[in-house]
Amino acid sequence: MHAFDVLGDPIRRRILELLADGEMTSGAVCEVIGEEFGISQPGVSQHLKVLRENGFATVRPEGTRRLYAVNAEPLQDIDAWLGRFRRFWTPHLDALATELARGKRERRLRGAEENPRSTS
Repeated sequence: MHAFDVLGDPIRRRILELLADGEMTSGAVCEVIGEEFGISQPGVSQHLKVLRENGFATVRPEGTRRLYAVNAEPLQDIDAWLGRFRRFWTPHLDALATELARGKRERRLRGAEENPRSTS
């Protein structure tokens, strides 16, 4: 299955978002996903299986629990693929950062003019 086929599903994307914050038990993932998407534990387990089999998630046993975590390698492949397209948004983000900095500087200078501090 291609990476974008795996990530094309909103449930699997949400699972990865949850796992990006740290390891989670399958039960905890099932609880959140079940509440948000209204699917059963077996349904969530199938999505976890797809993520695991396609390399997006790892699982390790801890006693009777199974802890899931993000595997970054396939995400790096997606990042590399997206690299071809960054030129379309990077200049815009750089320009936005410049404008934000300019606005902060202007507000700071205006504030200094309106509230001069006494040095006596």
